[in-house]
Amino acid sequence: MGSRRRRHHHHGRWVVPTVAPAAAACAAAGLLFFVVAFHCFLSPPLGDGGKVGGARVVRRPNPPFLLNKPAEVARSVIGAVDFTVPSGGSKLGEELWESKAAGNFFGCSNATKQFADANAVTKSDRYLMIATSGGLNQQRTGIIDAVVAARILNATLVIPKLDEESFWKDASDFAEIFDVDSFISSLSNDVKVIRQLPDRNGKTPSPYKMRIPRKCTPKCYENRVLPALLKKHVVQLTKFDYRVSNRLDTDLQKLRCRVNYHALQFTDPILGMGELLVQRMRAKSGRFIALHLRFEPDMLAFSGCYYGGGDIERRDLGEIRKRWKTLHASNPDRERRHGKCPLTPEEVGLMLRALGFGKDVHLYVASGDVYGGEETLAPLKAHFPNFHSKETLASKEELAPFLPYSSRMAALDFIVCDRSNVFVTNNNGNMARMLAGRRRYFGHRRTIRPNAKKLYSLFLNRTSMSWDTFASKVRTFQKGFMGEPNEVKPGRGEFHEHPMDCICAKSKGKLGQNRHHQIKRAGEAVENHSSDGDLSWRDLDYGEHAPLDRDSSDEPESDDIRVGGSDIPELEDMMSD
Repeated sequence: MGSRRRRHHHHGRWVVPTVAPAAAACAAAGLLFFVVAFHCFLSPPLGDGGKVGGARVVRRPNPPFLLNKPAEVARSVIGAVDFTVPSGGSKLGEELWESKAAGNFFGCSNATKQFADANAVTKSDRYLMIATSGGLNQQRTGIIDAVVAARILNATLVIPKLDEESFWKDASDFAEIFDVDSFISSLSNDVKVIRQLPDRNGKTPSPYKMRIPRKCTPKCYENRVLPALLKKHVVQLTKFDYRVSNRLDTDLQKLRCRVNYHALQFTDPILGMGELLVQRMRAKSGRFIALHLRFEPDMLAFSGCYYGGGDIERRDLGEIRKRWKTLHASNPDRERRHGKCPLTPEEVGLMLRALGFGKDVHLYVASGDVYGGEETLAPLKAHFPNFHSKETLASKEELAPFLPYSSRMAALDFIVCDRSNVFVTNNNGNMARMLAGRRRYFGHRRTIRPNAKKLYSLFLNRTSMSWDTFASKVRTFQKGFMGEPNEVKPGRGEFHEHPMDCICAKSKGKLGQNRHHQIKRAGEAVENHSSDGDLSWRDLDYGEHAPLDRDSSDEPESDDIRVGGSDIPELEDMMSD
């Protein structure tokens, strides 16, 4: 479990005094013995796994991806540079916790005057049903797009059916996670929503089931779904995840925002428990960081990433990888070089300390089963001893109503991460994108995403530089990844992460004009206004890094969509809940 270390001779040769060969050999042997003995003394004993700081762990002996010991040994041995991490934070102060420009922007999702009322456009003989897919946040995208699809088709939407069969095995229905009454009433002017299909001649009609390509445009819906809806009157779209184009006109994008940020509210029990966790974090510290760690075995296996664990790691993750029979082979080295792999917990800790967060900062960690056991988390806890999770903040009795349900547990993490002063994501998946967009919409609260591509090489070579040099490089590489307004150029970004059509400036500028109104969410007043005259940002790519699936719509040419082939989504789509 030794540290990965490299000698770099380009900074100068080691100078060896002129001594007899035997004496030199003895000195070298003595030094080697001292280093090995010191290394063994510091190595923690092997354990059986269990829980660390409330985060569940999966035990695996001697994870090799640890970059240094939890004790933070200063690298001052002969010939090495001093890499002692200072305990204090940076001098940036408030600028580190929030953007100076955040106050210049706010959410604006009201419908324009051209967006007709639902009563004027909804056809009485068209009913759309949706079967979502995936974990909580992937299903959330499906619910949002279901409303948009119903609007495109001028149909009445039946409350979506949640996924109860997939990897997450959660039997919760819509009403057990989301407030149905709020959902229906909030969208009453946009789309007619009902709890269940009305009976026809004393019987509930059976829907015509069909699956459409991913990223289907409005024209695609009109060509593929509308004919079936006109003939059958009741259509159910199955495995409904990412089935609506990222490229929509401004009115439909604003509808997405009204669904996501206002209509979709968690139930009172979930909200109450989530708020209690936030209150307990605030009681410990006035402000805190929330980290979506995402270093679970399923995440690492699906990604095809490799962290140097030899045959044990390959066997462990290879067995998990067999769940997806059509999963393509990966090149682990290339995935890491290209920034497609999550950072290790230690790397996340080093990044945050290098950015300037001190050792006294309180850290809330949203995580499932951590691969590698206690030794994997130990360096992160050494960097941030004030380490918390929902399991450490709440008693078993308080969590008992939520524990059997993965989506409800994920909802609690979602609430705490949403309310944190700083949110840090370790992968650009569904939860990360949803929270990043939400935090932009509600005031551009600080959201940090690792620049994994640049940081990867820096972590590999860190022993050749001082801590000050390392920290300076981290801060340089993280520019553009700190959740600042206008970080993403027009034409790039996924809408849920960068809801540019729904963000306006308080004065005339790039994102719109100041026209005030109030919209409330979960007891919080948020400034909003009509978008008449606002400059919209359109034609955003659906994910900067994700190639189109074989069943995806090539969005500019939606009449020529291929339906065959694998239906496995990208890593970001599938494994981030």
